[in-house]
Amino acid sequence: MIRLGEITEENWVEAAGLELEEEQKRYVASPLGILARGYVFRDSRARVFTVEEDGRVVGLTLVRDLDEEPAVYDLQQLLIDRRYQNRGIGTEALRQLLALLEEERKYPAVEVCVKKEDGPALRVYEKTGFADTGYIDEDAPDSLNLMHRFGE
Repeated sequence: MIRLGEITEENWVEAAGLELEEEQKRYVASPLGILARGYVFRDSRARVFTVEEDGRVVGLTLVRDLDEEPAVYDLQQLLIDRRYQNRGIGTEALRQLLALLEEERKYPAVEVCVKKEDGPALRVYEKTGFADTGYIDEDAPDSLNLMHRFGE
């Protein structure tokens, strides 16, 4: 069973030990990098969730509040350990995160920036209702800005 959990004193070392495939390191921060970003963005209500399968930490996700225009939840990272990929875990974790944020409903949407060449990530986001906004960030012209609007 897949579920989102909290980072705790008991599981943070397990979370920090998650592994990525070499080519994925171009797209996703290291587990320690994700944990650090959660701390650094604490003033933006950053939250790092574990992705767990049957009680084992198999991934991490990081979301924060973005109060700029448009004000949205900013999905910063979604990491699934290389040993647990291609099993639908990332898709299920993303669905659970979206359900949690929709229930909270501080913002009407979730935004994520994905490299155009990261096909596997783009497929996961499209499967869960994200669509290209057409916005090109001048700081990341090689990326797509995707948005999931609640209630759509």
